Parts: sequence; structure tokens; C-alpha cells
Amino acid sequence: MLDRAKLKHLHFLGIAGTGMGTVAAMFREIGLQITGSDQAVYPPMSDFLRERGIVFHEGYKEENLSPKPDLAVVGNVVSRGNPELEAILTHRIPFVSLPELLRGWFLYRSRNFVVTGTHGKTTTSTMLAFLMEKGGLQPSWFIGGVPVDLPGGCHHGKGPFWVLEGDEYDTSFADKRSKFLHYLPELVILNNVEFDHADIYPDLAAIQKSFRQLLNVVPKNGLALINADDPRAVEVAKDAPCEILEVGAGPQAAARYLIQNSGPEGSDFTLHGQKFHLRLAGRHNVHNASMALSAAHTLGLPLDQLAAILPEFRGVRRRLEVRAEAGGITLVDDFGHHPSALRESIAALRGRYPGRRLWALFEPRSNTTRRGIFQKELAQSLSAADGVYIAEIARKDQLDPITRLDPAKIASDIKTAGKEAHFLPDSEAIMKDLLPRLKSGDVVAVFTNGSFGDLVPSLITAIQQKDSRSIKSGI
Repeated sequence: MLDRAKLKHLHFLGIAGTGMGTVAAMFREIGLQITGSDQAVYPPMSDFLRERGIVFHEGYKEENLSPKPDLAVVGNVVSRGNPELEAILTHRIPFVSLPELLRGWFLYRSRNFVVTGTHGKTTTSTMLAFLMEKGGLQPSWFIGGVPVDLPGGCHHGKGPFWVLEGDEYDTSFADKRSKFLHYLPELVILNNVEFDHADIYPDLAAIQKSFRQLLNVVPKNGLALINADDPRAVEVAKDAPCEILEVGAGPQAAARYLIQNSGPEGSDFTLHGQKFHLRLAGRHNVHNASMALSAAHTLGLPLDQLAAILPEFRGVRRRLEVRAEAGGITLVDDFGHHPSALRESIAALRGRYPGRRLWALFEPRSNTTRRGIFQKELAQSLSAADGVYIAEIARKDQLDPITRLDPAKIASDIKTAGKEAHFLPDSEAIMKDLLPRLKSGDVVAVFTNGSFGDLVPSLITAIQQKDSRSIKSGI
């Protein structure tokens, strides 16, 4: 456990990451001196850090460690050979990973709710923190996204609870275990189990092993909420030492939700005999809400109180976030990059915008989708849209041509399925080809876990200008 009394100055390596930056800001708020460094620090994170008085350096150098910090926090993007990390090791500066920092500073003393799974972690953890905050429990939280309704992705509350988005990605250069194994959970939510993170996991079995390890550290008097509709999640949890509550839509679920209506105004459903309304569309969001509601209810929050709070929840940035509406065209920004997430998000958009033409713009950027693992599945998921644009894979030259994704073939397969599809090299080419095709009533959804060459802000400007020209010409 960290000796907090002796630690006054923390230095973050990789401070521009969403998780690292928001945690650094939280420690600044509680009174510590915070510095940091990263390869490149640009908006919005550069503005976020400056607004909070955090000094950071562009590029990694030994000089960034002067004055010498009491503790270095090393992000998992930093590897051996990094000059700043090498200086930390050479000069014996104490260091920890981000999960170790949270565990040593807070989690040994708190009651921890850890939200995991291949999909839905950010939305579910945000929703749970929101329900607990509005329910008067004053929780702390650590979320890998930007909540619409909460003050930042990391917050230190006055209550005894922490809500943590539990990432299965590795912890640091020195610790290749999943981050969530550091979080000392009293309660775990396991949303689903699929293959992902192909750069660190060789196969699905390795991912399942990591989730089993997490459930194995839940105390006997703890609780795991498991997706009853996901056979892999059920299999992972079958020997868990804690109590299990299966949540789902199927008859096998002990906590069964029933969707009564899903459309432009959101979703209506029942759970535990209580009616709920959720602003968000899509079956997957009803599932996320049911997990969060079930977890909050275990803390004694009455169902009728939770039903009154839930409609206030507006979601998370970049999760089917409407970024612009102009000239009858709606632009949606979504973090989706896994074929299952793409399928669910496109289905949700169909429910929210019935009868409207839907364009899906996809950037293969994650370490999994850059590889050919989901070649067929990506084509199947994207073909649910009316028209598809797919760009060249990011960092193409880093991968063997034999193992990398073939986006041109995805476009070809979608055309064979009878839908319009285009493979173009980059965001600029996509913009040039798409804009003349757009008509009033169209919905354009951009799917990427990166910036896609700033495609979203460029499209915002373009459709607003398109609308302005239409007005001026009297169209």
C-alpha cells in the first residue's frame, strides 16, 4: 500500500491518454503537485490539462524528471527503451502503473464496483455512477470516456464506493495482467465475452482466463452480475466463488428485462417488476441499464427512485452521440470498432431514425480490426447500413499483408450483398465522394476509436455549409 503522507509530487508518463489525464487531474484537485509527459499532447486533452494547472512536456526526456518526483505513474503505452522510463529505472525513482496507483491510494479502503466485458463498459459504468450519485451515495468513479452528466471521467467522492470501468487490456510494460485484476472488486458486472485485443491475446481462451481470474478475487460475500444471454460469460462464471446474479432478456435470467418499446424517444422496459424509461435507443443500452440498475439496487436504492433517476441520463460522448443536424442531415459519432458493437449500434440507429437512409463510415484502426480476424464479420455488420464507406487500415505497413484486414474486399462483399459500399484511402477521399450524395433525411454515422483524420469536425462544417447554401439559394 502506498504511503500517501510521503507522496507530494506525482509524474505521469503517458498523461495525454484519457484515463491517465483524468486521474492526474483528480490528484491535482486533491492537492498534489502533478507533472507529466507524452509523445504528443493535443486538444482536447492539452486544454483539459492546462485548465487544471498541470505542467506537461511534449516528448519523453530524462530532463522531464526534474525536479525529481516522489512517484512516477507509468502508462501502458510506455515500453522499455523510452528514455524517460529508462531514467526512472536507472535512478531508482519509485514507479507504479495507473491501476496500482488507484488500488494503493484508494481501493484498499473502499467498496469497489468493477464493470467489465468486451462491450458496454463505459456506458454501464457511467450509468451506475450516475444512479449512485443522484441517489445520494456520493461515489468516486474512474471511467474511460467522457460522461455527459457527470463532472469528468474520474472523480473522488465523499462516499465509500468506487465505480471503475474494468479494462481487460494489459497493465504496464512490467505487468501484462489485465488492469481490472488490481481493482479489489466487491461487485463485478460482466457484460459479455468476445475476442478482442488481438495484439496481446492469442485467442478467446486467453481472454476468458483473464475474466475468470477477476471473478476469482471477488470475496465470497461479494456479487457478480453476469449476462445470462451470453453463453461465454455464463461459462466464465460457472465456478466463481461469489454469489451470481444472471441478468438478461431470456427466460434463464434471474433478473429478466422485457423491452416494451424502443424508438426515437428511447426505450421503455421492465426489470424487477418496475417500469423504466431510458433516453438511449438500442437493445444493448437496455442491457447496460439493467446491469447498472441491478447493481445500484443491491445498495438499497429503491426501484421507484431509480426509475425516477434513469430518464435524466443522457449518455457518454462518442457513444451514438449526435454531433450535428443541418439541412435534414444528422451526423452521429460513435466509438464502435468491433463487429458486434457495430451491429448493435447500427440496429439502435435504425430504431432511433426509422425510415431514414443510413450511411456507415468506418475506420479500421484498433489492433484487432486492423487484422483479418473479423474480415467476414465486419462485412456482415456494416451491410446493415444503406451505404458504407471504409477507409484503408491505420498503420498498414506495421502488419504482415497475409494477416492484415482487406478493406477493399469488405466493400466488395457488401456490394455483393446488394448494398452500396466504397473503399477509399482516407477521410479526405471519403468526404469528397460522400458529400454530393447526401440528401435531407440522411443519417451519417462515423465509427472509429480514433480521430479518422478529423472526419467528424470536417463533416460538421461541410453539412452546415451545405445547409447554408441551400437556404441562400431558396432550395
